[in-house]
Amino acid sequence: MSLPHLFAPLTIRAVSFRNRIGVSPMCQYSAHDGFVNDWHLVHLGSRAVGGAGLVLTEAAAVDPRGRISPSDVGIWDDQHVPGLQRVAAFLRAQGATAGIQLAHAGRKASTAPPWEGGAAVPPGRGGWQPVAPSAEPFDARSPTPEALDRDGILEVIAAFRRAAARARAAGFQVLEIHAAHGYLIHEFLSPLTNHRADEYGGSYDNRTRLLKQVCKAVREAWPADHPLFVRVSSTDWAEGGWRAEDTVALAHHLASAGVDLVDCSSGGIAPGIAIPSGTGYQVPFSQRIKDTTPMLTAAVGLITSPAQADQIIRNEQADLVLLAREMLRDPYWPLRAARALGHDVTWPNQYLRAK
Repeated sequence: MSLPHLFAPLTIRAVSFRNRIGVSPMCQYSAHDGFVNDWHLVHLGSRAVGGAGLVLTEAAAVDPRGRISPSDVGIWDDQHVPGLQRVAAFLRAQGATAGIQLAHAGRKASTAPPWEGGAAVPPGRGGWQPVAPSAEPFDARSPTPEALDRDGILEVIAAFRRAAARARAAGFQVLEIHAAHGYLIHEFLSPLTNHRADEYGGSYDNRTRLLKQVCKAVREAWPADHPLFVRVSSTDWAEGGWRAEDTVALAHHLASAGVDLVDCSSGGIAPGIAIPSGTGYQVPFSQRIKDTTPMLTAAVGLITSPAQADQIIRNEQADLVLLAREMLRDPYWPLRAARALGHDVTWPNQYLRAK
């Protein structure tokens, strides 16, 4: 049997991907009151035209307080659905699988866009009071978040469920839960940020409870024949934090909760942590989960060249590769990669003269 390669199709549940290349969620900080606009249509649509198999939206906040910045995309209101529907329909029309990431920023919410400095935005200037598992700020310049009580946690779970129903109504085919990079769900997972004494804190089982309940709630609202992904920080890269071994154990739990794929990132839980980044530095996390659990995996992080991406798939280190910055540099990276790897792929009719 021949090995898979970067341009081999993939089917998860009833959804087919034309290749193993995905566009990683990337915040654009260009929405107003959570509504997508022409920027998002063109940004995401051009990557679909460029040949990606999966195009994931940026983190869509399930609650207004869950936005990283006031300019983030939202999915907390039914009125957000028509704009998202327009984006999803265009992605599908170009042959890409349309995916959306659902998120809550937790204590890292209410900040300015990066090009405006990224500092906290106070309530008097359009910001809000962030929430978290514990009342501890991200850093010295961040506000102290409100610790969620049990009712608040149940509302977060319900918000994810409602958002999943909206994503379904908008026509997305893949849904990803954001449980990484120091945002709310990751804050519950990590011992560095979760200092609760109730059923959502302390032990591993308690710290993973929120994510498992979110997955269950989302799966109830999400079609049974549509894939569900979870993005995790595979390690905090810090003593006493979330570890790669914890992620492997978590993957087993997620499989039983109806999750199909673990998107393996890392870091982000706290400032000042040294991360030994380098080419493909997170791929071993993806491979370990793929080798030791029933999960499909996605690799992400400094994957830039066609040969490198193809090798990850051929070596069965991941089932998908997700590109971020490289897709910002070149929306048509998949078309260029196909030529470099000797695969003949379909180009848009409008671009055939350049093939």
